[in-house]
Amino acid sequence: MASLTGVRPQPKLGHKQHSGEGALGTAQAQGALWGARAREWADLQEVAFEPLYRQALEAAEVRDGNSVLDVGCGAGLAVAVAREMGAKVAGLDAAADLIGIARSRTPEADLRVGELEELPFADGAFDVVTGFNSFQYAADRVNALREARRVMQPGGRLVAAVWGEPEQCQMSGYLKALGSLMPPPPPGAPGPWALSPPGALEDLASQADLQAVSSGVATCVFRFGDDGSAVRGLLAAGPAVRAVQTSGEAPVANAILEAIGPFRTDDGGYELSNAFRYIVARRTN
Repeated sequence: MASLTGVRPQPKLGHKQHSGEGALGTAQAQGALWGARAREWADLQEVAFEPLYRQALEAAEVRDGNSVLDVGCGAGLAVAVAREMGAKVAGLDAAADLIGIARSRTPEADLRVGELEELPFADGAFDVVTGFNSFQYAADRVNALREARRVMQPGGRLVAAVWGEPEQCQMSGYLKALGSLMPPPPPGAPGPWALSPPGALEDLASQADLQAVSSGVATCVFRFGDDGSAVRGLLAAGPAVRAVQTSGEAPVANAILEAIGPFRTDDGGYELSNAFRYIVARRTN
């Protein structure tokens, strides 16, 4: 699932903290954050990502009969789109409540709760592996892509998608506002823009022995009908849940409304346009 994340990095998918003996995965903690308001996320935020899903899956040449795994599938909209295109679909996410919604949308999908860097799937199981706004939050991003490569068939395709650069994203003020209401990140932790600069995704793919073959930019517009739906939707992201735990719901809601104020429409709703950058890479051996 594509996820929103504030500038204080809060990886939605769990992963091993490769920090030595006794390191633990974070799927349980992050799953609790992202699952806390799963229905609001699915109904009010996830729909905005559909243009990205469709454009990127088309770029990856997903066709009838392909097998597709979405890593960080959230409430399963990308899985449902891939199934609509004729694919045999699977997904993984840290949040059990989001996986529950995904299962209701695509009952035939193989949907599991799990760790980003330890995918519970066999070697060479998929024609296409996608990660919509997920790979950049792995403890070891190269390892995350190598895990994706492991479960791809030789000649298989990877889709990796991330936020565009901050000046291309009208949600950047919202993300910054959340960051100011959360505990400081650990030193060196990546933020939501870690892989946004041109060439960053391509370089990461190369380090994981994948060959980038194409790239693109998709525009996703987040639309909310009024203040209430905007606050409910934007409080549903894991970092917003963390911010509420830290600072209280009223301050976070007020900060959200202040951040999105410039994008209020004449009818009292909101529209925020954002660029998402993606690459398609191949496993060549």
